[in-house]
Amino acid sequence: MAWIKPKYSKAEINHAGDVLVSNASSEEQIGQALEILDNWRANHSYPMHVFKIRLKDKALLVDSKALTVQRLKRVPAIIKKLQRRYNGRPPTMKLSQMQDIGGCRAVLSNVNLARQLCEQHYLKGDLKHKRMGVKDYITTPKNDGYRSIHLIYKYVSDKGKAEYNDLLVEIQIRSKLQHLWATAIETVDFFTRQAIKSNEGEKEWMEFFRLVSSAFAKMENCPTVPNTPNNEKELYLEIKKKEAELSVIKVMRGMTEAIKVFEQKVKQAPKKLQYFLLELDIAGEKLNITPYTKDNEQKAIMDYAESEKKNRGKKEYDVVLVGADTSTDLKKAYPNYFVDSQEFLVNLKKIIDKY
Repeated sequence: MAWIKPKYSKAEINHAGDVLVSNASSEEQIGQALEILDNWRANHSYPMHVFKIRLKDKALLVDSKALTVQRLKRVPAIIKKLQRRYNGRPPTMKLSQMQDIGGCRAVLSNVNLARQLCEQHYLKGDLKHKRMGVKDYITTPKNDGYRSIHLIYKYVSDKGKAEYNDLLVEIQIRSKLQHLWATAIETVDFFTRQAIKSNEGEKEWMEFFRLVSSAFAKMENCPTVPNTPNNEKELYLEIKKKEAELSVIKVMRGMTEAIKVFEQKVKQAPKKLQYFLLELDIAGEKLNITPYTKDNEQKAIMDYAESEKKNRGKKEYDVVLVGADTSTDLKKAYPNYFVDSQEFLVNLKKIIDKY
């Protein structure tokens, strides 16, 4: 395989990032910046591939059921990260400094195996690549409920691939339960057009997932999320209350079924079909899917707006317009998301039924 090689300097890469987040950039400037970004992102493919091979080998040594995936960060996610403000301050992130453009993930059966993989094969391992940082969000969960271990490495080669030296790759190691939680958020974000994952979701949904993360942490005998109840009964009853308010189980069952049907429609549909309007009546348990060709994009957008207008304020009704490649992106990031979403609901039901 011919790997993409670097073509641009760090100064050019950082300038491209500045252009992409500026409101004053022309279409021509944006086009040139995207060309530089595409090359910069593609440069990470080879180092990511190297780290993925090792991660898979070591993960399977620890857990025969371990799953590993790799991914290059999507362009919209890169731009969004460049635009991110911290505590109201202007963005300071430079494109060349981004640590997770290339990433690998291992999901292990339980939290003890996840820690074992990290400690034995990375913290004490024999990697020639330079470890730049470790963030243990299992020991110290993030405020939004996210729990996982992140390791950042700088690629170092002594075998003729020096052009990739110093590129950064992120390795994520998490338990199955932590992964189910993350998959559930992706599913809800996918349908409701929220950004819970980026702390930009509806307050009620964000609080629900914070509470569930603490419940999962208790199941794993791990530290809970800040500012959530320490008492198990109090925590579980709070989750039960939130679930009833949001109809989480009913909503997520509808979503996972909708994605399953949608995927089947995409497979059966002619390639010229580019957009699909999904109208989900959760209370009536009905799903209507309307396909559109690329030429009918404007009609798809108008029908989408009309459906939203007609059903505004109805919590039991959801509508989303998706491109044929949108669910493919979701599938690549979370290859077992349909099964994982169902497993999330099984664990949620255990919490709700306990008290």
